[in-house]
Amino acid sequence: MSTEGFVSQLKRLLVGEPIPSHLAHHERFSRVTGLAVLSSDPLSSVAYATEEILRVLALAGAGALGLVSPIGFVIAAILAVVVFSYRQTVYAYPNGGGAYIVARENLGQTASLVAAAALLIDYILTVAVSIAAGVAALTSALPQWHPSRVEMTLGFVAVLAVGNLRGIRESGRLFAAPTYFFVVCLLSLVGVGAWHVLTGTVAPVTTADALMPASEPLTLFLLLTAFSNGCTAMTGVEAVSNGVPAFRPPESKNAAATMVMMATLAISMFLGITLLAHAYQVLPSATETVVSQLARAVFGGRGLPYYLVQTATMLILVLAANTAYADFPRLASILARDRFLPRQFMNQGDRLAFSNGIVGLSLLAGLLLVLFGGDTHALIPLYMIGVFVSFTLSQAGMVVHWRRVKGPHWRKSAVISGFGALVTGVVFLVVAATKAHEGAWIILLLIPLHVLFFRSTRHHYDVVASQLSLKAFAPSAPRTSTVLLPLSGVHRAVLQALDYARTLSSDVRAVYVNIDSATTARMQEEWATWGQGVPLVVLDSPYRSLMEPLLEYIERVEAEHPEGYVTVVLPEFIPARWWQHLFHNQRALLIKGALLFRPRTIVTSVPFHLAR
Repeated sequence: MSTEGFVSQLKRLLVGEPIPSHLAHHERFSRVTGLAVLSSDPLSSVAYATEEILRVLALAGAGALGLVSPIGFVIAAILAVVVFSYRQTVYAYPNGGGAYIVARENLGQTASLVAAAALLIDYILTVAVSIAAGVAALTSALPQWHPSRVEMTLGFVAVLAVGNLRGIRESGRLFAAPTYFFVVCLLSLVGVGAWHVLTGTVAPVTTADALMPASEPLTLFLLLTAFSNGCTAMTGVEAVSNGVPAFRPPESKNAAATMVMMATLAISMFLGITLLAHAYQVLPSATETVVSQLARAVFGGRGLPYYLVQTATMLILVLAANTAYADFPRLASILARDRFLPRQFMNQGDRLAFSNGIVGLSLLAGLLLVLFGGDTHALIPLYMIGVFVSFTLSQAGMVVHWRRVKGPHWRKSAVISGFGALVTGVVFLVVAATKAHEGAWIILLLIPLHVLFFRSTRHHYDVVASQLSLKAFAPSAPRTSTVLLPLSGVHRAVLQALDYARTLSSDVRAVYVNIDSATTARMQEEWATWGQGVPLVVLDSPYRSLMEPLLEYIERVEAEHPEGYVTVVLPEFIPARWWQHLFHNQRALLIKGALLFRPRTIVTSVPFHLAR
């Protein structure tokens, strides 16, 4: 079997058989599948948002932990405002109302590129944070696996990449069951915990290694830091508005209904976990998550219900990264279409997925997981900057949209969007101020660097387009072409290339570099017999270099015909097996590389296929 055949069979095994373009409409989401694929990120955030609040409040001592409930209510209210505002975007932009599209149409190019940069960075961090948190849930139940968390995170990235390369419908089937399994388990945990609270049978959680350092003053800055940590519960809510075209018709109606379901579930579970953490007096731990502690306390130990909750939490956190896998490739394809990213991101693979975007997202997220050791708490400070930048720009753009298009009740819609922009803008300032010293400054630096890269890419494509344009183009007179045939000997591959070269021009010259006089003499004799009258040019090489004399001769030929072409025809062996390339020199490859950037010089390979 050839290398190409083996790779093709392996690809079919992993990715599946190709899907024809005319079946693309069958690959869209229903509400059930859309909730699982596009809402898994905000739904899963409840598994660690409360814990991030507690980790900050614990710095002020156990007495400050009671503030987790009011902070949770504020975050839930903001989440409701953001979702309601984005619901308007779903109807206003049925072709996908991501922050990039909204900002591009209403706020201008710079704002749209800032939004795009923020979103792309956020999607990469979504994969890294979600998978790291999922592995943390797994190692809470199985502490002996904690030292291998980086390897496990990379394994989960690979699984997600393959699942998404198989296409939308395949990924929906793969990720729907774990999402609903998590919802059932978390609501059961909240329900049973609430019953214990109402019946007065709550037993406070005991944790062996609770993180309770020396008390710090309960300052406004510390409260704002706790609030900004908890705002991780809002990450991913824009995914549904970004992916409206991925739903079945009527797209906007199905997407809006999915967004309402997502918000209802996310707020219910987040407030439930937050209130239970207060009631059970949960203390943050280095080796056990808050959800694990609650499940252990609510269900009376590490029995089957506990392990079901931990399994569901691990699965949803890992699969929450699929929200980014749904939106990162789509946004990258839109940017590529607008010439702000390389065109390769526009290409759909065999399974109607944007394969290059999926692979790029996987590699970048894997790199982050390695650099940060798979530690959720080290990645969280980087996470929310991009989220709230895109939130704010999207809602500000919607204000301009409503004022521009008018329509029924446009003032009310503009007020809602404006309030959403104000709220998320304030949250962004809080997050930036409280997280800058923890590493968020990196994101604040990366966003403008991405914008510069986008502009550089667009400038390159604009320059290429102007040079390829047919405006003011006048066809030139026919030009001459000199064909050169570099030789290493006289054999069938050379004679096959010679036959082809003679079809290109009447001026064909064989070229041989003289390194050894005796060998050159035999070469001249053989060429006199087999050369079919084509002249042989012998180039002296006193320093035994093959390339330099050939390149110098090509320059002389170009000087003879300044307006003509030079075509270099290369006889090239093609072994039957890939490993047999090791037995042959790569002279043709070297010549191609040396001539690649020379104008008016064309290199043509004439393959000679060897039998086994």
